[in-house]
Amino acid sequence: MDRNLALEFVRVTESAAIAAARFIGRGDGKLADLAAVSEMRARFNQVDFNAMVVIGEGRKDEAPELYVGEKLGTGKGEEFDIAVDPLECTDSVAFGRYNAISVIATGPKGSLLCAPDTYMEKIAVGPKAKDVIDLNASVEENLSQVAKALDKPVSEITVMMLDRKRHDELINKVRAAGARIRLISDGDVAGAIATCIDESGVDILMGIGASAEAVLASTAIRVLGGEMLCRFAPRNDEDEVLIKKMGCVISLDQVLNAADLAKGGNITFTATGVIDGPLLRGVREKNGMIITHSVVMRKASNTVRYIEAEHRR
Repeated sequence: MDRNLALEFVRVTESAAIAAARFIGRGDGKLADLAAVSEMRARFNQVDFNAMVVIGEGRKDEAPELYVGEKLGTGKGEEFDIAVDPLECTDSVAFGRYNAISVIATGPKGSLLCAPDTYMEKIAVGPKAKDVIDLNASVEENLSQVAKALDKPVSEITVMMLDRKRHDELINKVRAAGARIRLISDGDVAGAIATCIDESGVDILMGIGASAEAVLASTAIRVLGGEMLCRFAPRNDEDEVLIKKMGCVISLDQVLNAADLAKGGNITFTATGVIDGPLLRGVREKNGMIITHSVVMRKASNTVRYIEAEHRR
């Protein structure tokens, strides 16, 4: 992908983030999400590229904009896959909590896993521990192996996971092993990527979260040199049927890595912070200007660019 096109996507996530930020703490996540979706779609359709949404707001009958299968851009140039989450963490914005971003991932046609909107079991780590994790191993064994790879005791390992009832048993196992836990209300895209950033203080992400977020996070993790392992965790029989129908995996027991979710060397990841989180600072207002903080990652050049922009009114 052309580097200028990758930078064009920053304008898209900036616009969506600014639109969503207007609703911080106002108690209505749906309005915040709608604002981000509408702004992102409008900006996309001003960009000279030819993309199809493979991960978005839902199927066509569920979402009027940014639905799976929707075409974006002016239609010029080669075809791309695009995965979008105009506002990851709607509840965080609604209630003014930690961690919310606007995010997109892109790649050539067929590069991003087109998965149904279901759950996945996940484990993600940074570059130093990428070869030691195993989704079939116990929690204790994974924590021990990661600690050895990072050259520190298990007691200094920090595990990030979503604060969900389904994780009660996992939380007990992590605590029994002696590791620390950081619970987040939403946002395991940024949580997974944080494992690749030393300053984040996060060593490993564990737990069950949405499949769309796994694809988005894997795109960035591949650029940063980490690893993410996932396995479908269908919520019901309908999910199982959809997974098999779409041919995402050979069997439901199959473990996918980051390269399975985001293939090839021409993928990009772009995000703008809405509220401060482990990856980016949120939208701010200063002296009549709006300040945004974004990141652009390109696998082709293995570059990570952080961009602070001033939007003058």
